[in-house]
Amino acid sequence: MFSPVATSPGLPTPAPSSSASPNLSSSATASGTAVEFAYAARVLGREARRHGLVVPGFRSPPRVVGAQRTLRRHSDGAGVVVAVQVRGRPWFAVVADMIEGVVVANGLQAPTGDRLRTELWEALGYDLPRMQPVDAAPRVA
Repeated sequence: MFSPVATSPGLPTPAPSSSASPNLSSSATASGTAVEFAYAARVLGREARRHGLVVPGFRSPPRVVGAQRTLRRHSDGAGVVVAVQVRGRPWFAVVADMIEGVVVANGLQAPTGDRLRTELWEALGYDLPRMQPVDAAPRVA
């Protein structure tokens, strides 16, 4: 199991949907459907593969009662399964857990993991605000 991703008001907002992808829940309080979960899993898998990373399997719900997300590595080292609780949770929390599962499955640390998280959110059609590096922020006198 890995640590949960904190949700905050700064979560990304979904980009306008196009006819090429299903209309993912745009409300931060809406719960996802099995179709949305499968779509997100396919997109995340495609992006992980494109980056030459381990592509985890995704399932719902986790086998551990009460867990919102778990990560299980196969004993032969051949694969990883990320299990995420979908029912009764905000869709953004579900997607954040799926994305974090890809990052953790590949053992990525900052800044590589941070860049991948951003790319995965964008691949799912969410528009993330661009932040300035701390050293480039305007100085207040």
